[in-house]
Amino acid sequence: MAVSNFVDYVKIYCRSGNGGKGSSHFRREKYIPKGGPDGGDGGNGGDIVMTGNSQMWTLLHLRYTRHLRAEHGNSGGGQRSTGSDGKIIVIDVPLGTIARDAETGEQIAEITEDGQSVVLLKGGRGGLGNDHFKNSVNQAPTYSQPGEDGIESFIIFELKILADVGLVGFPNAGKSTLLSVVSAAKPEIADYPFTTLQPNLGIVSYRDNKSFVMADIPGIIEGAHEGKGLGLRFLRHIERNSILLFLVPADSEDIKKEFHILLNELKQYNPELLDKQRLLAISKSDMLDDELIEEIKSDLPDVPSIFISSVTQTGLMKLKDMIWQAVNEE
Repeated sequence: MAVSNFVDYVKIYCRSGNGGKGSSHFRREKYIPKGGPDGGDGGNGGDIVMTGNSQMWTLLHLRYTRHLRAEHGNSGGGQRSTGSDGKIIVIDVPLGTIARDAETGEQIAEITEDGQSVVLLKGGRGGLGNDHFKNSVNQAPTYSQPGEDGIESFIIFELKILADVGLVGFPNAGKSTLLSVVSAAKPEIADYPFTTLQPNLGIVSYRDNKSFVMADIPGIIEGAHEGKGLGLRFLRHIERNSILLFLVPADSEDIKKEFHILLNELKQYNPELLDKQRLLAISKSDMLDDELIEEIKSDLPDVPSIFISSVTQTGLMKLKDMIWQAVNEE
């Protein structure tokens, strides 16, 4: 997945259409000079609708969209003819997309299924024509309703990627390297923090032509749940991963402490993330001898763990076995 092609956040000004005006028309024919009111209703304004599309994986198509305005409803006419409704605007989005009010931060809707549609902004209703207001007292009303105004709002669209396993770790833990070795993904890799600025997805081949999806998520730093570092822009992606694979490098000063810092950031962001199954991989373990590995094992967190090296490919098949078993249990 090319980094430049992955867009997971856009902000768009949206406006639904105004309702059309009701007609104040009177029936006038050659031999019926006073035929009474027959004004039709105005058409409804167009809605702004968000629809799920399973063939999409990015919000790239919306990157340069600044304004979306639905059509207004047309005015009613004589002979009780109703004005046509304004054309709606349909926004196709990948599964896992959230629409949020930019001003209040309130979530409007989330798309989780292909073809699922949600009206984000309802178009204004068309006004009633004067035909609706005739009665025994007033048989020739000249009044008709104006159409209702549409709704305008800045809407934020956020994408949460879907994967079987999400890689969780500090910057430079080796997540991108692992993904590049076990899949055909080509994430940017370098020896400095925040090389990965966007999530990367890779299809990992397993035994008997089976496979699973792994997501390399930008590195966490302490305080990420408060928006530090890449903060909330990447934490939301972890929500849709079935399994969380924590990656801590073997040269870490305290592997257990680093694991709990990562776990705490997830808890502070969304306590429900702690319900997900967790695995721990100690990366860069080619730097360790057997004696050091045994010493580190005695002080690891109480989660299934494995020592791996992406460089020498040590332990990668066993890691795949652990992940496959965890995914199927899930």
